[in-house]
Parts: sequence; C-alpha cells; structure tokens
Amino acid sequence: MLDTTFAALSDPTRRGILEMLQSGDRSVGELVDEFPITQSAVSRHLQVLEHAGLVTRQQDGQRRLCRLNPDPLQEANEWIETYRAQWEARFDRLDALLSKDQEPAAARRKDKRK
Repeated sequence: MLDTTFAALSDPTRRGILEMLQSGDRSVGELVDEFPITQSAVSRHLQVLEHAGLVTRQQDGQRRLCRLNPDPLQEANEWIETYRAQWEARFDRLDALLSKDQEPAAARRKDKRK
C-alpha cells in the first residue's frame, strides 16, 4: 500500500486535491473549478487517489462529495520518520565529531595569542 500512496502523491495536481480536502469535503465540481484541467482529468486523478485509499467519494443528492482519508498518509509518515530518526542520529554524531575537532583548534589559536 505504501507504493500506491507514494505513487499517488507523486503528482502535483493530486497533492493539490489533497490540500483542498484538508479543509473539508468538496464536490467534484468544486475541485474541477480549482484546476486548469478538464473534468475527466480531475476524475482520473481522483480515481488514483481513491485507489490509494487517500480519498473517498460519496453521492450527496446531485453532487459527488470527495473526502480526505488520512490513514495512508499516516502510514507513509511513519515510514519516513524511521529514516528521519536515523539521519538525525547521524547528524548528531557528526556535530559531536566536529565540536571535538573545533575545541583543540580554538585552544591552539588562544595559546598563539598569548
């Protein structure tokens, strides 16, 4: 499912749709009005988002409402967080190493001034 989520997020129009849905449900027509593409293109993007589980659609009278489902995003975030934690640990070790190297140099400069 993670591959499907990232594939869906790879397109800027689909990310834009998700951003719009963060503030609440929108009709397909409202989404179409926000993008410089055809209604069929928006519908294809919505199908990709639905397939990834990021969006659900339901009928509300004459309107089809789209709703954000954040669950797949949480799974993607958890996957990313494991790598972020590894990189932060590496940067912390690098900072510590660089700090050690800086201390003797600063001390040498101080001794030369005397």
